[in-house]
Order: sequence, then C-alpha cells, then structure tokens
Amino acid sequence: MQTKTTGKVQGIIANLVTIEVDGPVAQNEICFIHLGDTRLMSEVIKVTGKIASAQVYESTRGLRVGDHVTFEGHMLEVQLGPGLLSSNYDGLQNNLATMEGVFLKRGEYTEPIDREAKWDFKPLAKKGDTVTAGDWLGEVMEGWMVHKIMVPFIMTDTYTVQEVTKEGSYTVDKKIAILKDADGKTHDVTMVQKWPVKRAITAYMEKPRPYKVLETGVRTIDTFNPMAEGGTGFIPGPFGCGKTVLQHALAKQAEADIIVMAACGERANEVVEIFAEFPKLIDPRTGRHLMDRTTIICNTSNMPVAAREASVYTAMTICEYYRAMGHKTLLLADSTSRWAQALREMSNRMEELPGQDGFPMDLSATIANFYARAGIVTLNNGETGSVTFIGTVSPAGGNLKEPVTESTQKATRCFYALSQNRADRKRYPAVDPMESYSKYLEYPEIIKYYSEKIGEDWIDMVWEGKNFVRRGKEAYEQINILGDDGVPLEYHINYWKSELIDFIILQQDAFDDVDASTPMERQKYMYTKIINVCRQKFEFDDFESCSAYFKKMINIFRQMNYSEYESEDFKRYEKEIEELLTEKIQA
Repeated sequence: MQTKTTGKVQGIIANLVTIEVDGPVAQNEICFIHLGDTRLMSEVIKVTGKIASAQVYESTRGLRVGDHVTFEGHMLEVQLGPGLLSSNYDGLQNNLATMEGVFLKRGEYTEPIDREAKWDFKPLAKKGDTVTAGDWLGEVMEGWMVHKIMVPFIMTDTYTVQEVTKEGSYTVDKKIAILKDADGKTHDVTMVQKWPVKRAITAYMEKPRPYKVLETGVRTIDTFNPMAEGGTGFIPGPFGCGKTVLQHALAKQAEADIIVMAACGERANEVVEIFAEFPKLIDPRTGRHLMDRTTIICNTSNMPVAAREASVYTAMTICEYYRAMGHKTLLLADSTSRWAQALREMSNRMEELPGQDGFPMDLSATIANFYARAGIVTLNNGETGSVTFIGTVSPAGGNLKEPVTESTQKATRCFYALSQNRADRKRYPAVDPMESYSKYLEYPEIIKYYSEKIGEDWIDMVWEGKNFVRRGKEAYEQINILGDDGVPLEYHINYWKSELIDFIILQQDAFDDVDASTPMERQKYMYTKIINVCRQKFEFDDFESCSAYFKKMINIFRQMNYSEYESEDFKRYEKEIEELLTEKIQA
C-alpha cells in the first residue's frame, strides 16, 4: 500500500501556509496540518518543486514552523446521497445541525449524511443490465422528492449489473448493487458516493443550449427579461436594494424542484435571517414547507476566507448531483463578490501579479468556468435535468464597472441590475428596466418556445414594451430639464405610458398573497392589456389632465393586480378601465 506524502510547515502568512514535502503532491489536493491533537484541513493551491502552498480552511493561530503535515491524495470532496435536502452545511459540508455548541470548533468536522437513518430502497435496474456513470440503479423517497441511487460518477466505464438488493429499508452504507467491469472485476455500490467539488459532473449524454423558460412568478423577470431553464444570471446592486428579498421570491416561486442557497461571505445577520425564515416558508406549488426541497450552504463573512471559495463549489456539486436524477435545480449564490474577494486575498498572499483592483489576472476565466457548470442536460436514459444559476454581486458603492460585476456580466446571459434610485423611490423589485437584459430573448430556441406556449407575437410585444419604457425615460429627462410647460403634451403622454408599464408590470408586492407571484397566463393577459393601452392615441387639454387621467388608470390597474385572477373584483376593475379608456381615446 502506498504511503501518504508528508511535509513540514516552512512559512505562515495568515491562512496561507508553505510546506516542504517529501513526496509527490497535486494541485487542489487536501492535506491536514497537525497542531497538537487538532487537524486543520487545507488545500494545495500551488506547487513549486518541493514547496507546496496551501490555503487553510481554519484559523492558523498557534501554527509554527516545523509542524507536521499529511497529504490525503484526493481533492476536496463532498458526500452525495440521501439526506442532503433540509440540511444546513458550511462550505466544507460540515453538518451545522450536528455540531457541538453555536460555533464550529477549530478542527471539528461533522458527518454530512446521517449514517444511522434508514431509507426505503426500491430497485430500478435488474441483473444483466449494462450501466455506466450516472445511470439509475434504484430510488428512495427523500421527504416527498424522488432520490435516485446512481452508478458512482467516478465509474466511467461500462459495467454489467451482477446483483441489485431487493426492496427494503436500509442505511446509506448498505451495499445495494454489485457491478462487474469488462475485466471481470466486481465493484460494490452503496447509496453514498464522493465527488471532488472543483470538477464538473459530466454523467450525461449531451448538454444542449437552453430551450425552455424558467417561470419565476416575478413579472419584471418573466415578462421583460426571462430566465431560461438551465440558464445563468446575476443580480448586482448596492446594499439595501432588495437582493435578498428578490432571491427569496425566486426560491419560493421559481419553477424548480430543488433549491440550493449558497451564502458565501454574507454578513451573519443576513444568513441568520435565511435560517429563521426558510423553515417557515410554504411552497405555493405544493403546500409543503419550502425547506423540504432546499439545502443551505452557509459561509458567513466571519468564517475562514478559504472556505468561502469552497462553499460555491460545494453548492454547485450538490446541484449537479440532483440534476443527474432528472430534477430541475436552482442555485442561488449570495454573494459571489465575497467569493471573488477570497480569491483576491489568496492571490495577494501568494504575491501573484495583480489585475484590476488587485483581483487575480484569471478572475474572468475562473468566474466563466464556474458559471459554465450550469445548464440543461439530456441524461443517458433520455430524461432531462437542469441547473439554473443566479448569483448576486455586491459591488462596493454600487459601482457596476468594477471587475467582479464586469467579469460576471461576460459569463452570464441575464443581467438584473438593481437601481439605488428605484429602491429609494420604493419601486420594488428595484430591477432597472433600462440597464437589465436577457440574451435568451434572442435565442431561436426560446423564441420558438414562446411562439408555441404563449403566442407568436409575444417577443415582439416584449420589445415594444421595452421601447415604450425607453421613450418614457427620454421624455422624463426632457421634462426635468425644460419643465412641464416647456415640452409638447406628447412627451407627457409618453412618460405616463412608461409609468403604466412600470407600476403594473415591473413593480410587484412580494408580501401580498396575490401579487407576490404571477402565473404566466395572468402575465400574458395583463401585459397584453397594458400594451394595447399604450398603443392608443389620447387627447388631453393640458399636462395636468393627462397626469390625473393616467394616475387614475394606474390605481385601477393596481387594484386588479391585488385581486384574484378572473374574480368578481378583477372583472369589476377591468370594466372600470374600459369605461375610462372610452373617455380619452381619439376616434
């Protein structure tokens, strides 16, 4: 048996430790530094000859030159198996529910999966079947979600099923199948497998471009800048603009089977808010608790810097695992700025050549490679699964020109820019309709999807609405400069048409039972109605009568938004709108 490589600590700079090794080590290999009886987990991030540089996932206080180090021979891994849902982990997949005390002690690593719990296993494969990595051998019910037990992703060859355990209740370490390879060697399979977090799981047949829309119930996203299933997007914005509330709305309402929340470097009070609120939230689609299909990866700003980086990779790996079961997964990362700051700190400590604002030179490539792991895939059995990734970015001072925002913008297809101005005016969600965009509106696959599901003219109507908003903004700027009397009446009409779209379509009350989530059928109905109003030519005597008229119309439309779709109140307000329109529309 090959002995483990060992080494001695040569230097310590914060959580960067240089180690002289006595054998081979690899990039991203895990090692443990021995501080008395405590073992501190670390990851090799650079190898130069016999010197390995490692980032320590714990506080390095008390470490000394000469301390002993052992190398494990594998990368940072997560355990994948039943029991991940409803769990709270840190970035290294330590189960926060089973730790002792309020804080994880240095060197304390808890078991992520309950080894004693029993699961009702039902076989899907049978003796003689030919299988490969990611193929389904059986299933268990994880709460009310179907959890597939798969051929481990590291087993990439072709295997023959020699034996499958009969239906029954077993622990995760129970052998549930025996597979035989081409050489006649047998391999035991349990319900748990391990996978290195920094490698993408590729156990699928193909990965096409996104061709479906992910409905979120948020009108400013679904109507104006849609997110594709398996797509990527990000939400940049300054503090206090509603990033967290918008993420909660997406988690609660989006058309996804599994939600993974990655709090990578957020302040502890915001993360506590997630822990306090999520268990209480009810899934509007199923009536069950939202936490039943959610996993939270928590790495707050007061936890070790290196673990922030690990947390986003851990979250993505769990999403890819459920994608291989044919589930739609949604990854919400808050915030990737803190992850990038962790990369910057490690890069600076290693004295690498800095890029813009001190970030690593390869920041754009690192972010792009990570976002590229999202996507919709066709599995070996023809089923589809997806990982949709929406991250938030917290640029300092709301500066959308800083490196993390610009690098993320290059890597993603949806850009939901939160505006401080809109937030100050209480226009929530504060997504700026002028700055934000969705490139999926230009995808032929998405255009075809909309034509078949909603209507052939839908995309044209979306662009028409965007044009109304743009013209309204231009008119608003002219009115501000020249005054109400200094511009033609047409400018006021254009401005109020854009306000109608803004108030009725782009703004939404996340805390109202009806308005919090809008199904696509209702979005189509209301948006078509608004666009038809905007197409009309109106006659007014002066700008004051124009303002009063549109304010009245906006108020009635807002009451429609707060009324149950097609209810008596909804129809009554609709009739009031029709009567109001007949007053001012040109013949």
